Amino acid sequence: MLLRMNEQLSIDNLKSYPTEIVEQLEELLTSGVAARVDPNRKNFYEVENSGRVFFIHASPIRGNVMLLATWLTELPVPALALEDRL
Repeated sequence: MLLRMNEQLSIDNLKSYPTEIVEQLEELLTSGVAARVDPNRKNFYEVENSGRVFFIHASPIRGNVMLLATWLTELPVPALALEDRL
C-alpha cells in the first residue's frame, strides 16, 4: 500500500529518536512510501527505507503520526567474513 501524508504532517516522537530519524520519516511520508499494514492493529504500519524500518500509528482522527519504534534491518554477513571467523 502507498502511504502519503499531507505537508502539515505532525510526528509524535514518543521515544525521543534523533531529529534526523524523524526528518527521514517525515520526508518519506510526505513524498509517498510503500507501507505494510499491521494485520492485527488498525492504522498501524511498517515503513522501510534504506535499511531502516519505522513502526508507526497514523491517527485517522487527528491526522498525526506516532513514531513508535525504528530499527535497522539486518544486513547479510558476506561469505568472506564468515570464512575469516572459521
